[in-house]
Amino acid sequence: MSARHAVTLAAALLAWGPTPPRAQEALRVCLNQDLPPYSVHRAQGGSGFDLAVAAAAAERLGRTLAVQWFESKLDEGTSMALEANALLSDGRCQLAASYPLVRAALGKPGLETTRLPDFEGAGAADRRRRVALGTLVASRPYHRALLTVVLGRAAAGRPVASLADLRDLRLGVEGGTFADAILMLFDNGRLIDRITHVVAGRGELLPRLEQGDYDAVLVELRRLDAYRAEHPDTRLTPSGYHHRIGFNLGFVALDPVLIGKVDQALDAMLDRGEIEALARAAGMTPVRPQPPPILEDFSLADLRK
Repeated sequence: MSARHAVTLAAALLAWGPTPPRAQEALRVCLNQDLPPYSVHRAQGGSGFDLAVAAAAAERLGRTLAVQWFESKLDEGTSMALEANALLSDGRCQLAASYPLVRAALGKPGLETTRLPDFEGAGAADRRRRVALGTLVASRPYHRALLTVVLGRAAAGRPVASLADLRDLRLGVEGGTFADAILMLFDNGRLIDRITHVVAGRGELLPRLEQGDYDAVLVELRRLDAYRAEHPDTRLTPSGYHHRIGFNLGFVALDPVLIGKVDQALDAMLDRGEIEALARAAGMTPVRPQPPPILEDFSLADLRK
């Protein structure tokens, strides 16, 4: 499993420092417009955990927050790494949030240029032109993205200490995702005959679990949080199991000086429990980052365990 595929699951950066005597320009942060509960853009404004963290960081900088909303349409020709880099390199924002901190997705990318993702305010010319890419620098992490097993009604209460405990259940997963690779490769394919694949990006995985099409799914924890917020009467239950491979999320930027200031802000916010409080207020399960801050690499062998 390549780091590029891991990066498509799942983002990050922010800033702080002494406030100068004169007013500063707004801190501009790129946020995905449809990534609940991290960030959501609607006609009446925006909401979400990343928006709240960005606002708190801007306040620590003594700056106002300006958001550049963008739409991610990942396909074989792009990735989250390229989208964030393009927006930053084009000056659309100074920070990009919810970025998976994977070593292969940081630094100078392999491509020299790429197209911009669709962003609020983009014109026809913006959708055609290519942007020269810069070198991505990561902040310290402020959250951790995890995969979790969610149980349907037929499996409610089932203890799940490892994926081996799913061997007699009907499993659902979105095809071509990191969760799919984990289930397919686990214990040399032990679960393959139990898996039903659905098309990724259609939002049907959890509704079909609710309908009883399968007994359990492996999905991002933030997806469960978003589903439960939209369906407060759901009968789906979290198993409490989280896969051991997770991804710290932080901010990325092209300016290492800004990143240094951001790190100070995030350290203070984490130490005081502010980030966990913001997560709960956004209806999200708080998960503290774990060492190492940046994931160096992992192999297919890691997914078989």
